[in-house]
Amino acid sequence: MVYITEDMVRRRAEHNDCEIFSLEEVSLHQQDIERIEHIDRWCRDLKILYLQNNLIPRIENLGRLKKLEYLNLALNNIEVIENLEGCESLHKLDLTVNFVGRLSSVESLKDNIHLRELFLVGNPCTEFEGYRQYVVASLPQLKMLDGTEISRSERIQAAQALVEVRRRVCEQEWDYLRRRAKEKEEAQRKAAGDERGNKERKPGFDGRWYTDINNTAAVLEENKENAKSPEADEEQQEKEFWNTPCSFTPESRLEAHRHLEEKRRAKETEKEKKPKAPRMLITADGRVMNVNEPKLDFSLTEDEESNSIVLDLALYRHMDTSLLDVDVQPTYARVSVKGKIFQIVLPAEVKPDSSTAKRSQTTGHLVLTMPRLEGEIKVTKTVPCPPRACRSGRSGSPEDKKRAGNVPERLEVDPSKHTTIDLANIVQRHSTNAGPLVTGTAAPPPAEGRFSEGFVDDPDVPPLM
Repeated sequence: MVYITEDMVRRRAEHNDCEIFSLEEVSLHQQDIERIEHIDRWCRDLKILYLQNNLIPRIENLGRLKKLEYLNLALNNIEVIENLEGCESLHKLDLTVNFVGRLSSVESLKDNIHLRELFLVGNPCTEFEGYRQYVVASLPQLKMLDGTEISRSERIQAAQALVEVRRRVCEQEWDYLRRRAKEKEEAQRKAAGDERGNKERKPGFDGRWYTDINNTAAVLEENKENAKSPEADEEQQEKEFWNTPCSFTPESRLEAHRHLEEKRRAKETEKEKKPKAPRMLITADGRVMNVNEPKLDFSLTEDEESNSIVLDLALYRHMDTSLLDVDVQPTYARVSVKGKIFQIVLPAEVKPDSSTAKRSQTTGHLVLTMPRLEGEIKVTKTVPCPPRACRSGRSGSPEDKKRAGNVPERLEVDPSKHTTIDLANIVQRHSTNAGPLVTGTAAPPPAEGRFSEGFVDDPDVPPLM
């Protein structure tokens, strides 16, 4: 059973600085609450109270809320309208999809003179003949019933036929209460039988005693062949539970809730037995993994002007910054978002000490600016110089022009001449006989017959000596 605690109410009072004594609105829906308590003492100034989609069987402990204007108790197990006389300012009451079968209990709302709207859609009493006429005549202060406006003529007709309508409603109400009493007895009998069966049933025992050893062995072998796996047996029981027809009553709704709660606890217990393996961030060989557990959008760019790498992580706009943890390493960046890891490998080494982390106040994005490590070799693109421009240029030597144009030099060699270097003719001698070398004199120009056919004397080609 879930109880209304002070911590539960305080956590839902964030818009009021977690103060509950001056709270005017609180939402306690979908909490599996089974009893209303403490609210009338803790929140005296409450004006709006949401308690829909719980397991509340009775309206109680709300009489001290003098300022309460709107009460939402839809999707609960309420069968009688009661204990709301003290809510003097009640303007709207929502009891959609409950189990109100005692229609005469709406007369308890006569003292709520400010009540203008009432919702009873989905309750058994709405199927009674004369339901709307009875409610309209019993509560003259109402303006709308089940979302439909009450006209003046409808109110006059309902008041005129109130005696006859009340008689028919009372007859139908008694029939419903008798059926309801049988449903309660059947539910109690079923619950007692299930409890007794669970106590008497023992694992491995089918209720029969055996004295003959051979007969016992045969029966055990038969049971072994017919035995099913625990998973298949559990699945079969689950199908039987949901496929078995039953009436829509507070007991059946509570039984379904208990069943779902047991399944949830069983799954949690199984998860505790089998702990989830931690996600691998860095492999055994030192390789960093890219991880995005929170599933956030991001962009990784390089800022050439500041020589840095920029990571833009699209965080939740209204998330508190205290739930973040940023860690920048030379080769990767890691951000913990509410316990979930975002990790990305950087394209180059950065300086963690000089990195900065900023968060936008408008979008909530986290921006990491990580400067590159100094001394890193960068690949720069060179624009080749056009050949014509290099030839027409007047500044610089031919070697510089060719080097700037990134044009490789090629030396044309006449294949008819020597294919190897003649070391003996590097310096010219006076004669073929041995003698001193001639130094300090220029070599005579070669004869015309020594040039190959098609030779062109290009002045831009540097001399070989």
